[in-house]
Parts: sequence; structure tokens; C-alpha cells
Amino acid sequence: MAVYAIGDLQGCYRALQKLLKKLNFNAAEDQLWFCGDLINRGDESLQCLRAVRDLCMQGSAVAVLGNHDLHLLAVAHGLRNSGRRDTLNDILVAPDRDALLNWLRQQPLIHSDAKLGYTMLHAGLPPQWTVADAEAAARLVEEQLQGTNYLWLLNNMYSNEPAKWSAELAEANNLQSWRFTINALTRLRYCTPKGRMDLSEKGSPENPPSDTKMQPWYSHKKIAWAESRLVVGHWSTAGAQQITTSGGSVSMLDSGCVWGGCLTALQLDGEPTATPAFIQIKC
Repeated sequence: MAVYAIGDLQGCYRALQKLLKKLNFNAAEDQLWFCGDLINRGDESLQCLRAVRDLCMQGSAVAVLGNHDLHLLAVAHGLRNSGRRDTLNDILVAPDRDALLNWLRQQPLIHSDAKLGYTMLHAGLPPQWTVADAEAAARLVEEQLQGTNYLWLLNNMYSNEPAKWSAELAEANNLQSWRFTINALTRLRYCTPKGRMDLSEKGSPENPPSDTKMQPWYSHKKIAWAESRLVVGHWSTAGAQQITTSGGSVSMLDSGCVWGGCLTALQLDGEPTATPAFIQIKC
């Protein structure tokens, strides 16, 4: 069995089909990990959502939630307006929209496989979190999204505060801790060494904010998750690359498919290599 992680689809269904053909993917034997942002911006969001949902229900794939996936849920329930560049209408008027949306909100924010030794999430981890910390925080948010309280959370999750994790948040199970968790796992790019996040900056890693303490989340010297092997998407201007940490790595797979870049996959089974062999389809 081969296991492949795939970067942000964002509605690029034809590119996904070409990539699966290049991988010789066999749904009966292989498994796919999708890094979130299955939909939006591309013109085949409905096809992507249906395809990934079907693969997951067959046991041939796992997917984590990205910021665009959460945005879809909020828009679909009338809690947030569609953006000028959104391409969600095909999903919103589809006859199976309710089934698709219900499936989507049941998906996790983080996925780990101890045997493979990889953890997948959409955006990033603050330096003070271990993977276990992130998993514990994610489970609390998932309980809300998958429960009867999900509309309230979708309506109240949008805020850049609190910007930093604290002992008080760690002990709490409330909107403030859920917001931080959602923002870290689905929106994070830059933070300070102490974990204060700046969610307004969306540039490339080579052009960090003017605040010199704000650096890419994976670049700080002291990081609690340093020995983990992470697979992430979200940061298209960073491109496909692998960053080595002290004992672990970060494999970044969003290579801007929807913006004319590539759709990227990385094989996760087998021995890790210092220079990963990314498999790509030009979009």
C-alpha cells in the first residue's frame, strides 16, 4: 500500500485526476491524505468535494479541514457572506449539498499516524505546542463542529484574538480557546518566538512582517514539536518544500495549483529522505 499526501486542491478537480493517474493510485490498495482547502477559488469545487468525500467514505483517504472549508460551512448556513472570488455556488445549489456539508463538518483538524510517523494539518503549529497539545485542542473544537452547537461556533469563530496561547486557554474549553486552535491549525503563517500570531500577513516566507520577531511559524529556534514530522498546506507562496527541524521536518505541499502553479503530492510510506521527491502536476 502506498500513502500519498496531497496539497490544497481549491477546486482543481482535473488536476487531481491527472495527479492520481500519475501516481497510479489504486483506491482498493492505496491511501490519500488531503491537507485541507478542498474547495474554493477553482471552478470545480463541487467535483472536488464529492470526490474526496467518496474516497474518505471508502476508507481510501483522510482529509483535514482548512480555512476555506470552514468558510464554506459558514457561508452555506448564512453566517458569512460569499467573497468576491469565491467559487462555492455549485456546492450551495447542489442536490446533495446537505449531505456534503454534513460530511465536511465531521472531518478533523489534525490527523496523525503513529506507524507512518507523520501528522497532517492545514496551516501550522505555534512553537509552544507539541503535536499532542495540538491534537487535544483540536478534539475539543471537533466536538463542537460535529455536535449540536456547530452553528454557534461557525458564527463566532471569526476573530484574530486571542493571538497567543496561555495556561488559562489550555485549561479552558470555551470560545477563546477554540478560536485560537482554529486560527493556528487553519490560518497560521507568522508568529513570534513566544507564539503570538499575526494572521493579517499573507506574503511569502522571504518577506516577513516589519515586526522582526514575526517569522514563519516553523523557523523559530525553540519549538516544542521539533521532533515531529508534519505535513501541511495553506501557504501557496512558500511552494512545495521540506524544512528540516531538530529531529523532524515540515513538508509544505501547497504549491499554488489554483493560481497556475502545481498540485503536489508526497509519498509518506517508506523511509524519509533529506530531499523529498515531490510528485507534481502543472496546473
